[in-house]
Amino acid sequence: MFPDLVNRNGRDAVRTRKFGRTGLVTPEVVFGGGWVGGVLIHTGEETRRAAFCRALDAGIDWIDTAASYGDGESERTIGRLMAETPADRRPRISTKARLDLESGEPFDRQLRDSLERSLERLGLPKVELFQLHNPVLPATGDGNIAADAVLAAGGVADAMDRLRADGLCDHIGFTALGDAASCIRVVESGRFDTAQVYLNMLNPTAALPARGALDVQDFSGLLEACRRADLGVMAIRVFAAGVLATDDRHGREVPITSEGGDLGLQARRARAVFGAVGPDCGTRAQRALRFVLAEPRISCAVVGLAEVAHLEEALAGAEMGPLPDAALAALRQVWDRNFGLGS
Repeated sequence: MFPDLVNRNGRDAVRTRKFGRTGLVTPEVVFGGGWVGGVLIHTGEETRRAAFCRALDAGIDWIDTAASYGDGESERTIGRLMAETPADRRPRISTKARLDLESGEPFDRQLRDSLERSLERLGLPKVELFQLHNPVLPATGDGNIAADAVLAAGGVADAMDRLRADGLCDHIGFTALGDAASCIRVVESGRFDTAQVYLNMLNPTAALPARGALDVQDFSGLLEACRRADLGVMAIRVFAAGVLATDDRHGREVPITSEGGDLGLQARRARAVFGAVGPDCGTRAQRALRFVLAEPRISCAVVGLAEVAHLEEALAGAEMGPLPDAALAALRQVWDRNFGLGS
């Protein structure tokens, strides 16, 4: 079922998978340095250090961050912690740049400036992966970038290629949010090595050939396109901004899909999926993670954390392995009924 699965990476418990055509492998669980979980942004220094060190001890040797996370605070934290870490133990880093599409400043200048500032905060000469953070749509506007602007001569892909040629990053990728057809076009262009793909129990459409009855933003066909192009895939929002992990709300549930902003609706959908997949498959967060790990076309799940205990919970969930086939079949029945909430 998992042709790209590699055995455990030799430090602790986390399995690794092939990262598309990059020649790299990634831990199945990647440390998310984002705003929503926020352990690298919203906590004290000792908690940040404890989470960082525990992740390394568990074999999680990749952290995904972005210039925008905490206005650079995530990267600054990683930089401080990397400086304390022996070179042979340091994690690999992926970061992202969000273009200001209203500024008039050329894309190549914006991307270079953003990456150079990220590297300064991280204390690194380069990162393993540099990613475009803007959603991709047919037309540019409201922070979204047109696929044409990404792929055209002198566009984003050309600018990122130059950064790679200059040794500031090893690989380039993009965040496959926005319009599925536009994202698939970027995937199929062959210009990018990796994609970040939205996938969770409340919106599994990226893994499906068609959305069917689900009343959610449609990413259908995206993972299959990534498989055909041999892109490394980082699954994002695996806990749906925390809605799947807990009923507690922290105020950082920033939506990135059309349905994500209605937290009440998302909570009702969560109750439906957990009614189908019960606690014998783990805690809520573990069930959500195990669902994503059951998808063989992803390379890793980017997991956001608010405290060290969340990391321990995720590690235990990954150790359980992917959800069993019976649980996945039960979920498909829930999706076929649109969570039992009507059309």
